[in-house]
Amino acid sequence: MTSVWSAVALLLALSLSAQAAEPTVVKLWPDKAPGETKDLGPGREVEPKKGQAEVKRLADVGTPTMTIYPPAADKANGTAIIVAPGGGYSILAYEHEGTDVCEYLSKLGVTAVLLKYRVPKRPMQVPDNLAAFQDAQRAVCLLRKGAKENGIDPTRIGMLGFSAGGNLTACAALAEKRVYDEVDAADKESPVPNFALLIYPAYLSDKGGGLKPEYKVTKDAPPMFFAHSSDDPISSEGSVALYLALKKNSVPAELHLYASGGHGYGMRKTPHPSATWPDRAADWLKARGLLEKAKPKE
Repeated sequence: MTSVWSAVALLLALSLSAQAAEPTVVKLWPDKAPGETKDLGPGREVEPKKGQAEVKRLADVGTPTMTIYPPAADKANGTAIIVAPGGGYSILAYEHEGTDVCEYLSKLGVTAVLLKYRVPKRPMQVPDNLAAFQDAQRAVCLLRKGAKENGIDPTRIGMLGFSAGGNLTACAALAEKRVYDEVDAADKESPVPNFALLIYPAYLSDKGGGLKPEYKVTKDAPPMFFAHSSDDPISSEGSVALYLALKKNSVPAELHLYASGGHGYGMRKTPHPSATWPDRAADWLKARGLLEKAKPKE
């Protein structure tokens, strides 16, 4: 009888190790976020306007959070990726560019972190995405500070963003300094991600197709992965310009420029070649050793 119960216990343990734990929501700031004067709350879901795609939209976010999606214990590899949905800094496309992405990354053994950053843009801020920029940096710092508790290697924290979220990812990856005053011990950590994945990023190029001067690339920039479509109304020139700047500085970078796919597809399956970007992103992560289990720190 004892051997039977031992077998049952073993099967239960194996089953639990193969299941991911429930997501955990973490408030980014101990009090109000920097510069906030109004209480917009956690955000509200809004219906798409006539002619807009049928995707879930979150608006009026004043209390930014990060939701941590732990992978199954037997798959966890120590890599963490912060996911920044797009939405033109007006709303967050938080399902097909958010929760769906986190679920995909979790299956790869990655600790996925959904960033609910502040939208819409706050008036009179410089840069105009300052609120979101602060939230992104704070999320990186909090993850590094709590890396041990979450089974994360603090040197393997990346960021993945779509459209405006891709722009935000570029801002975080290329930041020259922290864009808010230190709040607590977490802010002693570096706010710069160790790698970045930019999926049809917006607002990177000027009218001539060159990289805007505020995106300063040095040899210390983190490795980056890009996916964009040639027929995207948000020109792929921004991805190309940043890719070239990285290559000129000998920073590892990989660019996938697809013939078609448009914009805003996220994790949705479409008949276009751009729908294969998640597989290519996984290939890139694997090639960089980020899907192997992190070695214990001595």
